[in-house]
Amino acid sequence: MENMIDDFYVTQFAERGFIPAPSNLDYCEVGTTWQLNDKIGTGTFWIYSKQNLFDIKIHDFYLNEDTILDFNWPECLSIMQFDSISGEELSPYHRLEVGSVKSFIGGYSTYKVLIHKKIPIRTVGIEIMPAYYEDYLKEQYPDEYANPLKAFEAIGQTMDFPEMSRLLKQVEVYRGSGISAALFYEGKVAEAISLIVERSRLLQQKKEARKKLSVQDVQQLENLTMYLNDHCIQDIPLEQIVRISCMSARKLQTAFKEYHGCTITEYIQQRRMSQAEALLAKTDLTIKQVAQSVGYTSASRFAELFRKSTGLLPIEYRKTAQRK
Repeated sequence: MENMIDDFYVTQFAERGFIPAPSNLDYCEVGTTWQLNDKIGTGTFWIYSKQNLFDIKIHDFYLNEDTILDFNWPECLSIMQFDSISGEELSPYHRLEVGSVKSFIGGYSTYKVLIHKKIPIRTVGIEIMPAYYEDYLKEQYPDEYANPLKAFEAIGQTMDFPEMSRLLKQVEVYRGSGISAALFYEGKVAEAISLIVERSRLLQQKKEARKKLSVQDVQQLENLTMYLNDHCIQDIPLEQIVRISCMSARKLQTAFKEYHGCTITEYIQQRRMSQAEALLAKTDLTIKQVAQSVGYTSASRFAELFRKSTGLLPIEYRKTAQRK
């Protein structure tokens, strides 16, 4: 079967200075690896595609000079995480941020970006095509189907999508083969769309909740949220939280739950777990040190809450996240 995805990227690779490279043990064997011409930069681009349905992409390269890149993507929906990046989108202007999850909608306009020299571009992403999100999903779920375009648009660029960050990390470190790999990637694509649709639903709920709250209530909740984000590793007395919110304790509990979809305690715990994931993946701190860094004096209590949040013990998460 003709593969539109492969045809598109073979052309793009040739135009950008990438050439086919031998199989690389740093990546899953079912995909293909492309090496950047050393006159342009250093590093690789790995891709796995499933017919005209979807592809998985991992970038790990840098450019020798500041470079403006123009892309005319085919129609697609994409979700990506930046583990390392230095650059700005130019249409419209928006700085790309390390650690962020970002959605892209392809096929409607030229994407222009300035990439700064010598800074590694390390990303992992999933790209789905109309044959998947318009045809395949509609065939599989005829009574419940809704085009996920709006859900992808709602993501934008965010630093607070830990569920997607975990999924993309699992995709990045996976090293299966054959049908096992094909089934793994198919499952992760479906899971990613599920997470995006669910997040879009929650964002819509938050918008509806805002309509029920006064402008003053929303501002007070946003102020409190920024405070909690900056001080989540500290033990903050409820009385102090109430004073910062400028609401009564009862009103705050109700308004916060309507606005965020969780209690204040749950929100603080979620922020702590997100920070813990980053420390486990990117540092050599002991589990006890990670626990203390995110506000827990008991490593066992931290491990219990971490497993409840991620499904893995901290040591298990670290092994998965740091696997090469």
